[in-house]
Amino acid sequence: MSKKSALTWRVNDIVVASVLAVACALIFWLWSNFGYSAITTTLALAPEYSPLAGGVWLLAGLLGALVIRKPGAALYTELLAAVIEALLGTHYNFTVVISGLVQGLGAELIFLIFFYKVWNLATAMLAGLASGAAMGISEIIIYYAGEMVGQKAVIYVLCSMISGLVLAGLVSWLLVRGLVSTGALDSLAAGRAARRPSRRGGSASSKG
Repeated sequence: MSKKSALTWRVNDIVVASVLAVACALIFWLWSNFGYSAITTTLALAPEYSPLAGGVWLLAGLLGALVIRKPGAALYTELLAAVIEALLGTHYNFTVVISGLVQGLGAELIFLIFFYKVWNLATAMLAGLASGAAMGISEIIIYYAGEMVGQKAVIYVLCSMISGLVLAGLVSWLLVRGLVSTGALDSLAAGRAARRPSRRGGSASSKG
């Protein structure tokens, strides 16, 4: 397969990325309306620590990128999931679409830096970190302008990055590894990479 065709989206890629987006949108909706709201209520006196649980909202972009392994996969999946979440109804209204755009771009940037060739755990966690940073900064601007400043703002962004690193980067990588082992992704880039013989002592699962 040529390099150009390896990075070109197929119909199957679009369908799978869309299915992932729908599934993640349902998770986002449940988390927004039931899980995260309880956490923010508990941390009402220290809201700067609430993003430690925000990494859940970054899963779509990371999963889409790690499964499809094509340019734009992180952005497409994260943004579509956000749009669907907004349509389902959330107290954040359509600001979640802006969040999805920014968070998807944060993850996309990391995969772009590696020319969409490196798909190992370190890259996934770095993408989660970047997506978390994008989430933290954008949420301060959208939801906490003039309120989350100074040390609180720094803590908020750091907590967002930690959450992105673990809940998005690590968890999504583990989920994809599990799916690959079942053969469910055999027709996709992630599955094909796992079947590819290891070269030069490197891991076959690390490159798409």
